[in-house]
Amino acid sequence: MLTIAPERSLLLVVDFQFRLMPAIHEGAAAIRNANRLIGAAKLLGVPRLFTEQNARGLGATVEDVPVEQDRLVHKQFFDACREDGFLDRIPADAHVVIAGCESHVCVQQTVLGLLQASRKTYVVRDALGSRRPEDKEAAIRRMERHGAEIVTTEMVVFEWLRTAEHSRFRQAIELIK
Repeated sequence: MLTIAPERSLLLVVDFQFRLMPAIHEGAAAIRNANRLIGAAKLLGVPRLFTEQNARGLGATVEDVPVEQDRLVHKQFFDACREDGFLDRIPADAHVVIAGCESHVCVQQTVLGLLQASRKTYVVRDALGSRRPEDKEAAIRRMERHGAEIVTTEMVVFEWLRTAEHSRFRQAIELIK
């Protein structure tokens, strides 16, 4: 199957942190789209996982992003896959949908780690951020070249829904309007 399977999906939200976000190019748009994904995931029963990179230095996740503390991984490695137990939280057959910052550092290294661990990855282009647009674009190209699927927020939500007859269709559409 080439579409994102909601029953196999896991949403990974990477490092939308307090001290980092003011410097992120179009950061508000990335947060808005990450929140749409989080809302749709909750609505459709897709598990979520969040990371924070060096929270002492970069602060906690911004208040605008509803982190679930029991699903939060604190990390020092840029590649979350290098943290003890991280990959154990991601089923081997998962469709990992990824949003976050910075595209060319923690997101990219985590995606490459997931790919190396044979996890299917979907990088949500409009829910990514970097300080410089060229870093974001280079990271997207590199992740795609190594096997990540590049998608958008709406692509993910509609693939999770599968049909206009889904019982939560109207609620999901409200999230992406």
